[in-house]
Amino acid sequence: MERVSAFDEPLKKLLGGATAKVMAEHLGLHTVGDLLHHYPRRYEERGRLTTLTDLPLDEHVTVVAQVADARIMVFNNGRGKRLEVTLTDGSGRLQLVFFGHGVHKPHKELLPGRRAMFAGKVSVFNRKLQLAHPTYQLLDARDPDEEEGAAEAVDAFAGQLLPIYPACKQLDSWRIAKAVDTVLPSAGEAVDPLPAPLREGRGFVPLPEALLKIHRPRTKADVAAARERLRWDEAFVLQVALARRRYADTQLPAVARGPRAGGLLDAFDAKLPFTLTEGQQKVTAEIFDDLATEHPMHRLLQGEVGSGKTLVALRAMLRVVDAGGQAAMLAPTEVLAQQHHRSVTEMMGELAEGGMLGGPDRGTKVVLLTGSMGTAARRQALLDLVTGEAGIVIGTHALIEDKVKFHDLGLVVVDEQHRFGVEQRDALRSKGKQPPHLLVMTATPIPRTVAMTVFGDLETSVLDQLPAGRSPIASHVVPAKDKPHFLDRAWERVREEAESGHQAYVVCPRIGDDPEEAGGRKGTERAAPEDAEKRPPLAVTDIAAQLSRGPLAGLRIEVLHGRMQPDDKDGVMRRFAAGETDVLVATTVIEVGVNVPNATAMVIMDADRFGVSQLHQLRGRVGRGSAPGLCLLVSEAHEASPARARLSAVAATLDGFELSRIDLEQRREGDVLGQAQSGVRSSLRVLSVIDDEEVIAAAREEAVRVVAADPALDRLPELRTALDALLDKEREEYLDKG
Repeated sequence: MERVSAFDEPLKKLLGGATAKVMAEHLGLHTVGDLLHHYPRRYEERGRLTTLTDLPLDEHVTVVAQVADARIMVFNNGRGKRLEVTLTDGSGRLQLVFFGHGVHKPHKELLPGRRAMFAGKVSVFNRKLQLAHPTYQLLDARDPDEEEGAAEAVDAFAGQLLPIYPACKQLDSWRIAKAVDTVLPSAGEAVDPLPAPLREGRGFVPLPEALLKIHRPRTKADVAAARERLRWDEAFVLQVALARRRYADTQLPAVARGPRAGGLLDAFDAKLPFTLTEGQQKVTAEIFDDLATEHPMHRLLQGEVGSGKTLVALRAMLRVVDAGGQAAMLAPTEVLAQQHHRSVTEMMGELAEGGMLGGPDRGTKVVLLTGSMGTAARRQALLDLVTGEAGIVIGTHALIEDKVKFHDLGLVVVDEQHRFGVEQRDALRSKGKQPPHLLVMTATPIPRTVAMTVFGDLETSVLDQLPAGRSPIASHVVPAKDKPHFLDRAWERVREEAESGHQAYVVCPRIGDDPEEAGGRKGTERAAPEDAEKRPPLAVTDIAAQLSRGPLAGLRIEVLHGRMQPDDKDGVMRRFAAGETDVLVATTVIEVGVNVPNATAMVIMDADRFGVSQLHQLRGRVGRGSAPGLCLLVSEAHEASPARARLSAVAATLDGFELSRIDLEQRREGDVLGQAQSGVRSSLRVLSVIDDEEVIAAAREEAVRVVAADPALDRLPELRTALDALLDKEREEYLDKG
C-alpha cells in the first residue's frame, strides 16, 4: 500500500527553499511527515520564565526570560562596541553579549522589562553563563514599529503553552513553530497504525488529535494525552517490525548441530585449567539448546569486560565443528582478529593443529584471514576453508569477499557487532548452504530496554559474573588544566608500575601527522568564540615523543595505531605481550580483545573526547592479572561541564550496565537507536528507552500477538503503511537483515 501522500509532500514545496534546506541539512527533516513528527522538546507557560540557574553548558538552548538591564561597552579606544544584556527569571541571571554591527537592533529592542524567547549556545565567560550573539523573538509589543512582528509571535503560539522545538543554530524554535503551523492541517490525514481494539482498549486519542495536541496544546493534559499515544505508536511499530523478523527466522531451515561424545569439545574441556563460572555454564546451555534446533539461532551475548565471552564463543564453535560444520568469527580490526586468533590457538593448544603433521586426530585447523595477508598464506587459508580442513576461521571483513567459500558454514560469531554494517553481517551469513546459526557478541553492556529495541530480533544472554582472580581497578580523573601537578604525579605512577615489573598503556584520541585529523572527531561542534584557539586532540606520535624525552625517559616505549602495517602492529603487540615493552602509546585499537595480564596502568589523554562505554572498554585492558589496575582519566574540560560529569561517572563505578545507563541518559537516544546501529536517523522521538520500559515490554507483547495472528499484516493495512512511513526503507532493511 502507498504511503499517505500528504505526509510525503516535500517541505520545499510548502516552506520555501532556504528553510527547507536548513531543515534537511541540520535537522534531517525532508517531508511534511518528518516535520509533523518533529515534536516539541518541552513547553513554556505564557507568563512564566525559564529557570536560568541550571542551563546545560555547551548546548543550544531556548529560554523565555525578562531583560533586567542592558548596556553598551566601548573598547579599542572607541573603535569597538559590545552590548551586554542581563536576563533574569527572578532568581538566576544569564548574560547575553552582542558585538560590532549586531549591537544596534538588540540595543533598541531589549529594554529592561521586555520579555522574549532567546536561543543560543551556553558558554562560560568570567565564570558566568552567557549566550554570545543569540537570536531572539519578542513576546510583547511596546513600539508601533514592533507590533507587526510581535503579533506574528503571538499568532505562532496561539495556545497557552509555548512549544520549544529541538532547534539548531541556523533555525530557531519559533521559526520551526511557524513552519509547523503551515503543515499542521495535514495532520488530519494521518493513518492510524494501532489496530482499533488495541487503541480503544487502552483509551488512546486518535492519531490526528494526538498530532494537533503535541504541537499546539491548550493544557498540560493535552500534552500528556498526546505523548502517551505517540509513545505507544513508536514502541508498537518498532516492535512489530522486530516481531515480524523473529517470526520469519522461525520459518527458516538450519542444520541442527547437536553434541558429540568424545569429540573436540570434550577434549578441550578436559584441558581447561579452571572451572567455568555459573554464568558461563548458564549462557553456554542457552546457546547449545539453540544450536540443536533446526532453525537458525539468533542470539546476543553481552557481558562485562573480561567476563569470558570469548571462551563461551569458542566452546560454541567447537560444538559446531564436532557436528561436522565450520565456524567463522568476524572481528572489526586486524589487531583484534590477530588477538582472537592468538587467544583461540593458545587455549586449544594441540587441538588447533588438526591436519598437521603430528597433530591430534580430534583436532581441527584454526586459520586467520585478513585483508593484508601475503598471497601464499591467503591462498592456503581459502583452500582450507573450501575443503573443510579448517573448522574455525577468524578474520576481518576480508571474510565477506566473494572469493571466500566455505565447505559447510554452521555458525557465525560477530564480535563487537556495533562496528559492522548490516550488509557485512548479512553477506557472511549468506555463505552457508543453509542459514547458519548467529551469535552476536558485545562487551558493551546494554540496558534491557535497549536490547529490546535495538536487538529485539535476537534472544539475549548476559554474562555479568567475572572469573575468579580478576583484580580491582582504581579510576581517577586528572584535571590537567586546573592542577598540572596531578598530571606530573600520573607519570610518576606509570614509572613506578614499570619499575616494579609491570606495564602501562597511554591512550590518545588521534594518531597525529595528519592535518585533516587535527580538527578532532568528525561531527564535533565548533568551539565557542572564546575557545577559537582550542587545540586539536592529543596525538599518539606527539605524546610518545614527549614521554620519551620527558617524564618517562629511559623506559621502553612503543606506539600502536591503525595506520601501521599489519605485521608491524602484530610485532608491537607480541613484544608488549611478552613484556619487552614498558609503555604502549596507542589509539583505541587496543579497546577490545587485547589481553596482557601484566599491564596494570592506563592513562587516557583527553579522556573527555571518548564516550562512556568506550572509556569502560579501554579501562578493561588493565587489572586482568593478579595485580590491581589503575586507570587515570586526563582532561582539560571545565569542572562544571557535562564532559567532566561523564568522566566522574566512569571513575565512580566499574558496573558496565550502570555506565551504559548513564551513557544513554547523557546522549541523544538517536545516537543509540539510529545512526549508531543502522546508519539512519532514529525513528524514536517521544519514546525513552530508559524511562519507558513498561511501554516497550507491553508493546512487544501486543506486537507478538498481532504478528502471530497475521504475519503479513494483510488485515492491518494501516499498520503496514505506518511501518513503511515510520521505518524508512534503509531501516526496514536493517531490521530485516538483523
